[in-house]
Amino acid sequence: MAENVNKQVLLASRPTGWVEASNFTLAETEIPRPGDGEVLVRNIYMSVDPYMRGRMNDARSYIPPFQIGEVLQAGVVGQVVESNFDGVQAGDFVMGMLGWENYSVSDGRLLRRIPDGPAPLSYHLGILGMPGMTAYVGLMKIAEAKAGDTVFVTAASGAVGSVVGQLAKIHGCRVAGSAGSDEKVALLTEEFGYDAGFNYKTSESLTESVRNVCPKGVDVLFENVGGDIFEAVLWNMRDFGRVALCGMISDYNLENPQPGPRGMLLAVGRRLKIQGFIVTDHPQACDEYVRLATGWLQEGKLTYRESVAEGVEHAPQAFIDLLQGRNTGKQIVQLAEAE
Repeated sequence: MAENVNKQVLLASRPTGWVEASNFTLAETEIPRPGDGEVLVRNIYMSVDPYMRGRMNDARSYIPPFQIGEVLQAGVVGQVVESNFDGVQAGDFVMGMLGWENYSVSDGRLLRRIPDGPAPLSYHLGILGMPGMTAYVGLMKIAEAKAGDTVFVTAASGAVGSVVGQLAKIHGCRVAGSAGSDEKVALLTEEFGYDAGFNYKTSESLTESVRNVCPKGVDVLFENVGGDIFEAVLWNMRDFGRVALCGMISDYNLENPQPGPRGMLLAVGRRLKIQGFIVTDHPQACDEYVRLATGWLQEGKLTYRESVAEGVEHAPQAFIDLLQGRNTGKQIVQLAEAE
């Protein structure tokens, strides 16, 4: 990349159904200069996440949609090149919501400085970033998991699910989950500490598969997928069970969302608590998690996997792969080397 060129990914069109490469376009511009109170960041790692699919639609949500012809946004870790903001100086490593691009200018107030520490920079987009925080908030604050609970996690090998399982074990729970390949199921038990798991794509009966791995029923469901697997776990919930609704990835690419789930009368009889949540509504819990997780990582109680694409031009395909379940763990894009 020439020193005076900033490669960017723009939204070219809104997808109908599954996201395609044609929904994105690449552009090159000059590297921007920061104004008063602004900071120029050389982006090193960027995150792609399922929630971005919703931002590609022109629909009201908890976060504004991406605009056609504009650079898409993501969680980014980068290094400050030039700063006109007190408290941030050239050379600092920072994170924030920046562009799918090599260089971004940001209001300095919207950046968080990354303190020195042993964790790799990319971890601040994953296990020490939004996915890890989401796992903690959903499991511990929304579902209020406690020792002795049986926890079931959908999309269990993903960026959030892999952390949920480990947090559940740290807190004395039994944990099982579903994933989309035999290889991913093996990772659940061999690497992420799960007690059991199954491949939902080869299951003849999802309800029976859940029952087989949770024979005494489910106290806590951490739901990332929705659809048939959500319904199957509901049939296996115990009295006073808690459901943390984190995502519904099975619906993200559908033109007409699925009806259901069926059996909601069961939720009344079993006195279930079902609650959706957005992690940014819980800033204190997020800070609490980062402090705890830093220690758990150093103690070897947490492990972490990344799928890494290289180059901003490969960000669209990395996002498509994520939505189609081709990644394991956290999907990130490396844009540059840290200096």
